[in-house]
Amino acid sequence: MDQVGTAAIAPAEVPEAPEVRTRRGLFAHRDFRLLWAGESVSKLGSSVTSVALPLVAVVSLDAGPLAAGLLTGAVWLPWLLLGLPAGVWVGRVSRRAVMIGCNLASAALFASVPVAGWFGVLGLAQLLAVAFLSGVASVFFDAAYQAYLPELVRREDLVEGNAKLQGTASAARVAGPGLAGLTVQTLGAAAGLLADAVTFLIATATLLLIRPKPGPAEAEPAGAGLVTQVREGLAFLLRDPYLRSFTLYGAAANFALTGYQSIAVLFLIRDAGVAPGWVGGLASVGALGGVLGALVARPLCRRLGMARGVRIVLLTAMPFGLLLSLARPGLGIVLYAVGSLVMVAGVVLCNVVLGSFRQSYTPPALLSRVVATSMFANHATIPLGALAGGTLGSVLGLRATMWAMTGLLALCGALPLVSPLRTVRDLPTGPAGSCPRA
Repeated sequence: MDQVGTAAIAPAEVPEAPEVRTRRGLFAHRDFRLLWAGESVSKLGSSVTSVALPLVAVVSLDAGPLAAGLLTGAVWLPWLLLGLPAGVWVGRVSRRAVMIGCNLASAALFASVPVAGWFGVLGLAQLLAVAFLSGVASVFFDAAYQAYLPELVRREDLVEGNAKLQGTASAARVAGPGLAGLTVQTLGAAAGLLADAVTFLIATATLLLIRPKPGPAEAEPAGAGLVTQVREGLAFLLRDPYLRSFTLYGAAANFALTGYQSIAVLFLIRDAGVAPGWVGGLASVGALGGVLGALVARPLCRRLGMARGVRIVLLTAMPFGLLLSLARPGLGIVLYAVGSLVMVAGVVLCNVVLGSFRQSYTPPALLSRVVATSMFANHATIPLGALAGGTLGSVLGLRATMWAMTGLLALCGALPLVSPLRTVRDLPTGPAGSCPRA
């Protein structure tokens, strides 16, 4: 197996755990159960913060549209600055330790906002700093988190593990805005950030309870520098036909998703004539689709094969996004809800399967670098999509932009078919692996 000039380190053996073969699946696996519980609470808190943080700026500091835009951009900017080298740095230390450190840093950052408010010294500069630094913590946490799961569970359990984790994250996106509204209404916007800080501490406690295992730390050749190691991870991803096409799909899909999401609220209220009270409900339907996609991922892959299952979902679920552009009062709302439900279910299902594939397929010595490179590419298109959606909405109109972005999303479903995915039943277990034909 080509290791791209890096010494291969065999992955740490995860002890056989017969209990995970019970009907409870990975929920019978103590360490996974701890990870899942901590991340579930943390994702709920983060969902609250996504509403509470901009509300603090608008309500407490009377921020305008420019400040709100800067606050959103500050969260994503660290991916552009640190996304590539993060994979190298994470590979040099314990991934569990990185996750714990990032959680503690995030807890301190979000707790600083209500504390500053209580002392009357809260300003926009602090909010921007909190948004940026929490984004930095998110970059390192996500790079470590994606590479940590294969250390915790067996390769054959990765799809189940990712499905459970992503399903809960989708459920948090359903419950989070409602909980945020209740918290803000009763305790104030800053209290929502304090609640998120507590969830990070809970997630840290669950990580500390996980039994540490010797992870597959990435060994670098003598004298290998940061740029060399980043180049090796990037070269491996670009040379591999599977990883290359899947990363291209993720980047393009995120561009299209963010493009329509950036104008969705305006479109529903101004062009579609939807009452403001229905907007939140329609957003929750999409999040419920994410839960459905996570639930279906494992049984679908068992029945059809990972490659064939993804292939069918990409070609059938993505075009449902076109129904969003038909939104109007009455039946049009139903079409929007159905399109959002099916399309988001397809996106999350593919995320579960392709993320699990990347974790099991990539050589351990390159995993955190390949993960970080993929996430860098996928996250870099998010602000570009938001900018494109806003610009096209101003020039072409909101409904025309919805058609353009959902149409692009439907076309994105064909991108992975440029790879050998189009002819195989199951995805390979490694770069030198072979796959049975469909």
